[in-house]
Amino acid sequence: MATGQTPFSLVYGGEAVIPSEVLVPTHRYGCQTAEQNKLEMARSLDTVDELRESAYIHMASYKQSVARTYNKNVKIRTLEVGDLVLRKVFENTKNHKAGKFAYKWEGSYQVESVIKNGAYRLMTMHGQILDKPWNIRHLKRYFV
Repeated sequence: MATGQTPFSLVYGGEAVIPSEVLVPTHRYGCQTAEQNKLEMARSLDTVDELRESAYIHMASYKQSVARTYNKNVKIRTLEVGDLVLRKVFENTKNHKAGKFAYKWEGSYQVESVIKNGAYRLMTMHGQILDKPWNIRHLKRYFV
């Protein structure tokens, strides 16, 4: 696991022993007495919360580094009110008779208002406002 701990040890606070280690004594299993085993189990149960916390911290730092690497290449696009845009053609509005030569973008539209978080309300060039807002990933700026 990426945290350096096994899922079993994070849940139960100890390492699993496979049956072959019980049948054929190994150094890890065969050299311990019952007293030593109880002491080790008590010690590992005392530190299980610390192991879980360190695993959580490690996962959080890994998540941050992955997000930082991804966001390094993201280009933020914004539109202003009045910008001309093209809207992506979806399957339900696509002309299926055109085949591979069908248009991928339709429009032109004008940005009527900015809603929030990359959502825009569009208006046709004749002044009719579209009923649904559109996300910026489905819009492309159009220059005349």
